[in-house]
Amino acid sequence: MKMQTNTFVHAIREGKKQIGLWASLSNNYSAEVLATAGYDWMLLDMEHSPNEIPLVLGQLQALAASSTTAIVRPDWNDSVKVKRLLDIGAPGLLFPMVQSVAEAEQAVAATRYPPRGVRGVSGATRANAFGRVSDYFDRVEDETAVLVQLETRQAMDQAEEIAAVDGITGVFFGPADIGADLGHVGQPMHPAVWEHVMPVAKKLMAKGVPVGTLVFDAKFAAQLLNDGFTFVACGSDISLLTKGAASLLAGVKEGLE
Repeated sequence: MKMQTNTFVHAIREGKKQIGLWASLSNNYSAEVLATAGYDWMLLDMEHSPNEIPLVLGQLQALAASSTTAIVRPDWNDSVKVKRLLDIGAPGLLFPMVQSVAEAEQAVAATRYPPRGVRGVSGATRANAFGRVSDYFDRVEDETAVLVQLETRQAMDQAEEIAAVDGITGVFFGPADIGADLGHVGQPMHPAVWEHVMPVAKKLMAKGVPVGTLVFDAKFAAQLLNDGFTFVACGSDISLLTKGAASLLAGVKEGLE
């Protein structure tokens, strides 16, 4: 058995636009509902949701038969957590709050086997079909997305150096935390946020670095993709549920006599 190609990784390396969705409900059934909706990638969040490894495993299994690539965001840049997520078959990871070149190097090292990194070796995991994937150790580096999230002015000031770390697949901008750092907490769409993000993003694009983000506006998501962003999440399962529930209720109330 040969290792499967990670379509998301190769797409962003080739500059192909990838539309994503955030998944925070921490549930395999809701992940399965969304798996065949047609999104290119889905972020399984462990940082700001009650997700733990057994729950993530169920979501990975729910997405496995679909064309949507699962990316997992661990709650921290923790090599032990990363090891366990990779062993259960996470095709990619988004590392939160990367603040420096050293932290980016730490993230990459957690995804690499010695001597190139610190990932512990196990011969039979879900990631290698329990030992049946014959080329797993040869190809896993090339088929795993290693994304780093920039969320502060400090990180943004070092964006080019962070992006240049060997093994980084792409750079993700976190507008909510960037906004907070700029004094606009709770305002990820504040003009000051994007005035800060766009010049940095353009510098990375010019160097061929895939860049991504999360926004909750379909038109703005499309605009970012048209402007050179490669991977953009345009909403979340929670926002779809809350907005859909509110809209349905309002529609009924409007029809009452």
